Amino acid sequence: MKCTIVGSRYFGASVLQAFLADGIEIAGVVAPAEDDRLALAGRAAGLPTVIHENPKFVSGSAIPVGTDLIVAAHTHARVSDEALARSRLGGVGYHPSLLPRHRGIAAVEWTILEGDAVAGGSVYHLAQGWDAGAIAAQDWCFVGKGETARELWERALAPMGLALLIGTVHHAREHGSLPASAQDERYATRAPIIRRSIELTEESNGPFTSLVVTAIGADRPGIVNMLSERARGFGANWAGSRMASLGSQFAGMVHFDVAQRNADALTTALRGLEASGLRVVIARSDAAPVAPGQRRVTLELSGPDRPGIVQDLSADLSARGISIEELITDVARVGAAAASHQFNVKAILAVPEALSIDSLRTLLESLAASMMVDIALGEHAE
Repeated sequence: MKCTIVGSRYFGASVLQAFLADGIEIAGVVAPAEDDRLALAGRAAGLPTVIHENPKFVSGSAIPVGTDLIVAAHTHARVSDEALARSRLGGVGYHPSLLPRHRGIAAVEWTILEGDAVAGGSVYHLAQGWDAGAIAAQDWCFVGKGETARELWERALAPMGLALLIGTVHHAREHGSLPASAQDERYATRAPIIRRSIELTEESNGPFTSLVVTAIGADRPGIVNMLSERARGFGANWAGSRMASLGSQFAGMVHFDVAQRNADALTTALRGLEASGLRVVIARSDAAPVAPGQRRVTLELSGPDRPGIVQDLSADLSARGISIEELITDVARVGAAAASHQFNVKAILAVPEALSIDSLRTLLESLAASMMVDIALGEHAE
């Protein structure tokens, strides 16, 4: 019984090591890059190792002759029909969810986001459609209270995957075939990748002022445009807003950040809107000078709402000597599902000068990955 492992990174290398320790014969290894952990482990074990040229597709030529079963272990490339045909029993893969729930690249993350009390793993037949093949083996576990996706994966789902794949190979060796139970499409859900991005913008230093502007008056077209034109004319940043039309009245609240040297002029310009029939109230706050050895940075964060985002963010930043000087949050419904909400944060941070922009980017990328959110970051004008 010879297996070819198609995979990558930590889990691919772990499957290879577990198979070798169990005495499972390996026909070869297929990995996406020369320096991938699975490729390095395969060569270290003296095994035929192939690098598939197309990162999204594994061709038949990558599969060694004499392969009885292809085992997919953390591969984002589709194993082609030609490749499956070169294997006597086709192929199976491990997916860290109770399929058909959470089909997709971010199954563990969506398990946490959806608040699932139970998680699991599935060994499924490689077939047309992502993670849609018949089930060969499954197991389950409870999700710990407050557990992160990484913690769930390392504690339970990765070890579960190794055990399920070894058990599947044993079954194939003993019976010459694999179990196959069709997935029930009624319970299928999607777990698409949760994209993260960071934008950094270095800006010149200088004192700034926050203006919170409340405008009330008879509703008519152009009110928002009048506010935005005056802000743009003085280089102000539209930091946040709440606006509504109530009956025949317009009510809006806008938060502007503006260079302190332009704050008086912008205030005068905004008060000038009263001549058009609006009642304008402006609350002003001049930022305190930044402490020696620190600089201000703006942070924008958005992602699927879940309990504890602000607590987690503030704790992680504080642990690295970063303080939050200003914080604005809101929750907005996304799509048709009432339970689907987007959580948005805008903050001004005081960051140690010793923490470089690249280091700050790396830190926030790590936070974004653990919190499953999108982040935009820019130096704040002082």
